[in-house]
Amino acid sequence: MKTVKTKMRMKFAAFSIGLAFAAALCLSAGPKQTMLMNRLGPSQMTLYIANADGSGEYPLFPSSGFDYNASFSPDGKWIVFTSERNGSGQADLYRVRVDGSGLERLTDDPTLDDQAAFSPDGNQLAFVSTRGAHTANIWILDLKTRKLRNLTGGPALQARPGKLDGFFRPAWSPDGQWIAFSSDRNFDFKPHEFPQPGWEHPQELSIYIIHPDGQGLRRLTTKEGVSTGSPKWSPDSKRVVFYEVPTAHTFAARIYAQGMVTSQIVSVDIATGARLEQTSGPGLKVGPQYLSADKIAYLVKAGPNAGLAFTSGESGMKGIVRNPAWSPDGKQVVYQKVDFTARPQNQPLYSWDPDMDIQYTDVFPRFSRDGKLAISDIKNLATTSTASISVMNADGSGKKVVFSDRNGAAFVPTWSPDGQWIAFGFGGFFGARETTPAKLMMVRADGSQESKDLTKGLPNSGFPTWSPDGKKIIYRVWGAGEYGLRVLNLDDGSIKTLTTELDNFPAYSPSGDLLTFTRRDAKTLDYDIFTMRPDGTDVKRLTTTPGNDSHSSWSSDGKYILWSSARYGFKDEAPLYDNSFQPFAQIFIMKADGSGQRALTYSRWEDSMPAIVPPTAQKNTVTRASSR
Repeated sequence: MKTVKTKMRMKFAAFSIGLAFAAALCLSAGPKQTMLMNRLGPSQMTLYIANADGSGEYPLFPSSGFDYNASFSPDGKWIVFTSERNGSGQADLYRVRVDGSGLERLTDDPTLDDQAAFSPDGNQLAFVSTRGAHTANIWILDLKTRKLRNLTGGPALQARPGKLDGFFRPAWSPDGQWIAFSSDRNFDFKPHEFPQPGWEHPQELSIYIIHPDGQGLRRLTTKEGVSTGSPKWSPDSKRVVFYEVPTAHTFAARIYAQGMVTSQIVSVDIATGARLEQTSGPGLKVGPQYLSADKIAYLVKAGPNAGLAFTSGESGMKGIVRNPAWSPDGKQVVYQKVDFTARPQNQPLYSWDPDMDIQYTDVFPRFSRDGKLAISDIKNLATTSTASISVMNADGSGKKVVFSDRNGAAFVPTWSPDGQWIAFGFGGFFGARETTPAKLMMVRADGSQESKDLTKGLPNSGFPTWSPDGKKIIYRVWGAGEYGLRVLNLDDGSIKTLTTELDNFPAYSPSGDLLTFTRRDAKTLDYDIFTMRPDGTDVKRLTTTPGNDSHSSWSSDGKYILWSSARYGFKDEAPLYDNSFQPFAQIFIMKADGSGQRALTYSRWEDSMPAIVPPTAQKNTVTRASSR
């Protein structure tokens, strides 16, 4: 019989074959490639057990392994949970006894396994996985035989082409006859409008039920403009309870605007469809669970009464916890606490490609020709009003702040070819871009803080890229009736219009013969990756799949383009995320002509802003890392 380690090696070897193109990024024999990227998500997650009301809490483990989304077994003796203890970003299922003993790994697939729920007899798990098709489906695992089957992967359940197609949060009925889940199937990839218009996607969820053998699919909630999620069953298997929130607010529910969102806990009779609103009043309420026939516990995620709550009116623990799940006898609760302390620069992340190391970086990493790294210091994209520019070695050492001004954010540093100057946008961005000035500036890279203004006033200017010959900077403008890319001639200060569409994120190829940029499609409202000549000719669209594509960058030899894409959709219910604008974003790579598009990351978090460490810095990075 093969050992677990042998099986894991075999599975990973097969997975690596599927990523053969990604491995081709190692352009020639030599040191392993290193990719820097930003991950907008928690830096730590820790499981706690407490009394049902949240009192008397204690950690499930002596030390956290980045653990989350836990639930109890039907006999109350086990807890199944998701963990990234095998590497930051790599999510697998584990179970452990309630006292923290007997830890056992249940899945070992390189893709995402998450959101597990026990069957009533405790012999099976329903869980969410992206294995196979990369989109989130409900899978069933037999805990005795370890056999797997895809419950929702059949053609009859899949969404129409070009639509969202995720299945989430499975829950087994107590009588074992049904599995309830939420799904965004057949909802459009479209931009959000609240709390202000933007390009990130909202999500409309509906509640479904299906027999464990895959038959009898029924949709329980059908109202357009309303998103319903996280279903759980009543003790008699006759009702399903869930949260209900306006679809338009599913973006705000996962960012800083959570306090602006109101949701309610609702139950429905599966035989008659009769609805019952179990709560009222303000607050973002999620995660309901029946504790008895007439008592439901839930989480108030945001608002003045954030914490555990009960429809019976009892008071629960107040504070910030996530994903509470109560024991079958209603006496205990397990939940996670989330830490958003900034990760250290160059912290190792899990790599799905054996020929590549992946490391964390603060936002908008850019390398100079001699391998120096410049970033925007922002720590957390949920708070973007200020950001400085720092320069360091490629491994994060020798960091020096070269520009800092609390009156605005300094975004997207770009190096002059001689490495003496850094240009960037400074001012108000994101929601403020329409009305708040942002200008191009340049600052000495030596930290002297000597700076120059290159533009001023409206339209909002930013996201620059410096031409390899040092003569021009291309940047985007937004607002005051002007959009698109502009060319700044550094010799005489003249500005030329390059494009007038909703274009952004320009990036010169290393040779200077091409630009990548992001353009919004007027019909689909998606953003896609394009290339063109620096004079605006020979425009080519490289990505065409539904879902936004952005944050493109070049490999050092100019043969490959990296970017982040939403094409595989959400991996969980959008309102359950925190501080995540695009939880659907994953890093992709393609050849410069757009062929061979492949994913490089498979986490449940927002992965973005990739940058390959150039050969000029690679040796120094490897040497420093090996000496630590």
